[in-house]
Amino acid sequence: MIAAHPPLAIESVDVRAVLVPLHRTPVLKSMSPPAWTIILIDLHMRGGVVGRSYLQPYLPNSVRYIVPLIRDLVERFKGKPADPVDLFRQARQSLWPIGLEGVTLAAISGLDMALWDALSKAAQMPLARYLGGSVGAVKAYNSNGLWLIDPQEVARETGDLMAQGEFSALKIRLGRDSLAQDLAAIAAARRAGSDSLQLMADFSQALTMDEAIARCRALDGEGLYWMEEPIACDNLSGLAQLRRRLATPIQVGENFWGPRALQIALELDATDFVMPDLMRIGGVTGWMRAAGIAAARGVPVSTHLYPEFSAHLMRVTETAHWLEWCDWADLILAEPFEVRNGEVHVPERPGSGIEWNESAIAKYAYRF
Repeated sequence: MIAAHPPLAIESVDVRAVLVPLHRTPVLKSMSPPAWTIILIDLHMRGGVVGRSYLQPYLPNSVRYIVPLIRDLVERFKGKPADPVDLFRQARQSLWPIGLEGVTLAAISGLDMALWDALSKAAQMPLARYLGGSVGAVKAYNSNGLWLIDPQEVARETGDLMAQGEFSALKIRLGRDSLAQDLAAIAAARRAGSDSLQLMADFSQALTMDEAIARCRALDGEGLYWMEEPIACDNLSGLAQLRRRLATPIQVGENFWGPRALQIALELDATDFVMPDLMRIGGVTGWMRAAGIAAARGVPVSTHLYPEFSAHLMRVTETAHWLEWCDWADLILAEPFEVRNGEVHVPERPGSGIEWNESAIAKYAYRF
């Protein structure tokens, strides 16, 4: 029997930031960050429970905008019950005059995840179980490499990435200057991988519409598992047009700001699959709403970043598809999740299962 606990109430928050090095520097046309920006949130409840979460806003300077808003929200809701669904609605209502996307929703999402972590910790249950599911394995692909690099490097990294957690599926980045270069990268990965290797292709919005029609149709016979964001993520009519011309499924969703954005994309038939990002979709509360919309249409749901929280949520997502595995936060976690046989294993630990590695946080602290 689970011991009863008094209702939780918000008391205070500690917010820090780190810049952690990556084993492989991301190489995209739009960015190539030498270190990865992570905002760490410790949400203190009356009674001693601490809910933890983190955000990955890409740009170091964004910390200066997001952190003050997190602190303002906690001050606003200090003493309020830790009811994440109610607070999600109230926080959005309080911020709508400055917009419901971008920095505002990122701050709300970080606090929402910390609230759910605190509640499930207080109940002495893993988050997945607290949400009505179970702990266990989640099918994953490795997203730690295969950037826009030389094909020889692609071949070398393919073997390393597959061995990292016995993966049979990898993310590969496409959208180089020419079709021949993309074909060479795919061929290199195929040579280095097994016959069963699945390749999820991500263009990171690198192509114009005309370029995407030509490039993606030329790659349609390459056996790619999906083509992710070939064009601008908010060009939903263009994505719908592109989807009608291709046999390979289209994947979008990491840039959906809130559940309604996902709903609109599905109404416009802009994608075959969706992959919400917890910082943008609205944390756990936003994810649950978005997952319900996708499930009603039978659309497979994958994840973007935040593999620890995302693994719990995939255990309660009706149309769960693939978890994107990236180890970019591992350095600052006391006990990273186990990855084996191409699966991320949700541990039998209260809450989300994340605790901080304080020595690493001190080493990589970002002063802002």
